[in-house]
Amino acid sequence: MTPAGRPAPARWWRPLPDGRLACFLCPRRCRLRDGQRAFCFVRRRRGEEIVLDTYGRSTGFCVDPVEKKPLYHFLPGTPVLSFGTAGCNLGCRFCQNWTISRSRDTAALSEEASPATIAAAAAGLGCAAVAFTYNDPVVFAEYAIDTARACRAAGVATIGVTAGYVSTAARAEFFSAFDAVNVDLKAFQDRFYRRQALSGRGGLAEVLDSLRWLRRRGGCWLELTTLLIPGLNDTTTEIAALVDWVAGELGPETPLHFTAFHPDWKLRDRPPTPAAILRRARALARERGLRHVYTGNIHDPEGQSTFCAGCGCVLIEREGFRLLSWRLGPDGACPDCGKKLAGRFASRPGTWGGRRLPVDLAAFRTGRRPG
Repeated sequence: MTPAGRPAPARWWRPLPDGRLACFLCPRRCRLRDGQRAFCFVRRRRGEEIVLDTYGRSTGFCVDPVEKKPLYHFLPGTPVLSFGTAGCNLGCRFCQNWTISRSRDTAALSEEASPATIAAAAAGLGCAAVAFTYNDPVVFAEYAIDTARACRAAGVATIGVTAGYVSTAARAEFFSAFDAVNVDLKAFQDRFYRRQALSGRGGLAEVLDSLRWLRRRGGCWLELTTLLIPGLNDTTTEIAALVDWVAGELGPETPLHFTAFHPDWKLRDRPPTPAAILRRARALARERGLRHVYTGNIHDPEGQSTFCAGCGCVLIEREGFRLLSWRLGPDGACPDCGKKLAGRFASRPGTWGGRRLPVDLAAFRTGRRPG
């Protein structure tokens, strides 16, 4: 295992006949000459190898509710230790974490954190899971995988928040690092991916392929998120097509979160998403057969509560990231009709609420817990 804070030998690359090295961690397959960096910026060629500059370097840690990922069917109410690194293999013009994902200074934004330190901090803080988030963990896959192994050894679950833009070669090992995954399905059109998310490349087909693989072979809990941007991916036709694909390929009990856009980074000429658009999308998805559809980034207790897929009663009532009521039995079943709720649940809900707690890992690096 590479010491924290030092460039780590990267995996998933090969030499080409013309002397370049090809990274095949993601479908971009960047081809690098000595000293060049990949699109994500954090993977670069150093001599005759490719290295990851952000191994053991995080842009910060925070304990927040699992619902913020968003995951509504995975250990509801529990706290998770969230972190990310610099860099991203997407180029979303609407990125709401762009100061991190598009950072070109991997050292200034980062603090050292070894996989063992992160696992110890999560366990010491009473977190149910560690969430790899803020930027896409695909770009720091080696660090994420090592950290996930340390977390599981400490009895801590792992959560990946990703766009799912990962190569078939790396996919199995990458996704096996997580107990739960939320995949950000940007839109249901190639044009959107090319123009708004991937800077001229395709993307939708690769992401859908990752989702199919996750459902059939991934072994982790899966939820989806789609950020609805007015005038770009919010038509009834597109939402219906997305919903029909999810229901047919992933199953009608796959949770889908429609979340509100706010102007940011390079996409400031669009208005914030009206709440009515999210509620309309949720209603359409439910009409077309999805059982668990949620709204996010707006005040909508009904759209953020969980209903039984059998009899329709409220099982988990939410307001924002807070749980207001819990009617699941200890076996995860509806007390009225007995149907089990899809997901992974503890016998009792967590009580973390909507709190956000920034964390300084210094005490955990020294091997002592903070007082």
